[in-house]
Amino acid sequence: MLTGTAFEDSRLSFWLRVREIAVPPLMIKTATARRAAGDWAGACAAAGFDVDLDLRTVGRAHGGDLAGRLRADLRRLAPDLLRWHMPRTAPDGFLRSGATVTLARYDAPGDPRPVHLLVRTAPAWAEAGQRLSLAVWDGRASPGYGAGPHGYRAPDRRFRLDLHRHLWDASRSHELRERSGADVPHTGPAPRWAPSVPDAGRFALDRWAAEAALLLSAEGRDAGGRVAVRVGGRRRLLLDVRTSPDVSGPGGGSPVVRSAEFSRAGACAGLPVLPDAATWVLPDLELLRGGWIAADRLHPLVAAALGPGSPGPSGPGAEADDGAGPRLVECRGALHRIGLVDGVLRPLDHDPDEIRREELLAALTGTPLPCLQVIDMAHRRPDCLTDVRDRLAHGDSAGALARIESMLGTEARLRDGDLRDLLHDAARERVRHGLFRAGLADPRPREPVTGRERFRVGVHRSRPRNAAYF
Repeated sequence: MLTGTAFEDSRLSFWLRVREIAVPPLMIKTATARRAAGDWAGACAAAGFDVDLDLRTVGRAHGGDLAGRLRADLRRLAPDLLRWHMPRTAPDGFLRSGATVTLARYDAPGDPRPVHLLVRTAPAWAEAGQRLSLAVWDGRASPGYGAGPHGYRAPDRRFRLDLHRHLWDASRSHELRERSGADVPHTGPAPRWAPSVPDAGRFALDRWAAEAALLLSAEGRDAGGRVAVRVGGRRRLLLDVRTSPDVSGPGGGSPVVRSAEFSRAGACAGLPVLPDAATWVLPDLELLRGGWIAADRLHPLVAAALGPGSPGPSGPGAEADDGAGPRLVECRGALHRIGLVDGVLRPLDHDPDEIRREELLAALTGTPLPCLQVIDMAHRRPDCLTDVRDRLAHGDSAGALARIESMLGTEARLRDGDLRDLLHDAARERVRHGLFRAGLADPRPREPVTGRERFRVGVHRSRPRNAAYF
C-alpha cells in the first residue's frame, strides 16, 4: 500500500504526464491561431472537437437573441483550454468517458427550461482519439438527440463549468488566478470550520465559501443555504453557507461557512453540489508549487493567469535532452554509428556492398550484422514505443508520427512487429469511433439485463468507479 508521500508523488507524476501529452503544443498553437482569426469551428477542429450544433437551427427553435448569445460564446471558446481542464481518470489520464458537461446556460423567453451549451465525451468503448463534441440541449429530449441512437447522459452537476467560464472562455482566463486561490498561502492553517477529511491538502478549503455562494446565487438562493461537497465515493460534506449582510463573523457580509458536517451521499439528494473545479486544488498549481513543472510548459493562458515567477522543474518532472544524433552500436568489436540518411535509418560505418550482402544473408535466415539487428529492432519495437502508444491513445497522431520519424526517418517502411500492430490497432479504434458517431456501432445488448447477467454480457464499467485523480 502506498504511503501518503508515495501516493502524492504518484498523483503528481500522473498529472505531469497528462500535461505533457494530452494537449500537445501543436494543437494549442493551431487552435489559438484559428480562434484569433475568428474561425471558432476551425479552432474546434484543431482541438479534436466535433460540432453537433447548428446556429440557424438554434435561431429557428429559440430565437435570434439566444442564437446570438450562443455565437458570441463560441467565438470566445478556447477549445484547447477546455480540453486542458476537462475531468480525467487514472491511470491513463483519459478524458472521463460518457461525461456531459454544461459550459453555459441561456434563458429562452417564455420557456422555464434553460438552453445548455454542452461538451460531451464518448463512452469508453468508443473513446479512441479522445475526441469531444459540442452540442445544444434544451431539456426536452435526451441530451444525445441528433447524434445517433446512443444518446448521452444528462449534464452532470459535479462537472458543470457554467460557473467556471475561466476554464474555457479565453476572454476570462485571467480569472483563474483568483478562482484557483493561487495567492493564498498553501501552507496556512485550515479554516476553523473545516472538519478532519482525508487528503485535506488537496481540497481548496479556502475557496469553498466563496464558490458555494456563487453556486447558491446561480440557484436563486442569494441569502445562502446548504451545499453538498463530494469528499469520497459515498461521503458528502454538508456546508451551511450564509451570505446576508447581518451574518456574524470575519468579513461582515462576505460568504462564510457557519457549519460543516459529514453525511451519506443519499441524504444529499436535491441539494446543490459544489463542482469539482471548485472542490479541489488546481493540478497545475500543485505542479508549480512542487517544482514539478515550469510555467512555460503549461497552457499559455494558464501560465499567463498564474503569473510569472513560478519555480522551475526541480522535481521528478525535470526531463533530460532526447539525445538526437547518431547512435552507437557495438559491432564486431568496435563502436559503429547508425543514423538517418535521406530519411531512412542506416548504418554509417559499413559500405553499401557489405550491407547488401548482410541483408541477403538475413533474408536466407542468417544472422546479420549487429548494426542491422539494431535497425531491425528499431522498426519492430523501438525505444519510443510507449511514448507513441500514449500519444496515439490521447489523440495526438501528429505527435506520434513525429516521434516515429525522429527515430526511423520520414521514408521508413515499417516491418512486422509491435509498432506496426500498434498503428493498425489505433486505426481500427478510430474507425470504431467513426461508426459510433454515425450511429452504426453499439456494443450494448439488445435486451435489458439485470443482476448477475450484466457481467456475462459485458455491461459493466470500463474502469473502477474511483479510478481518478482530482
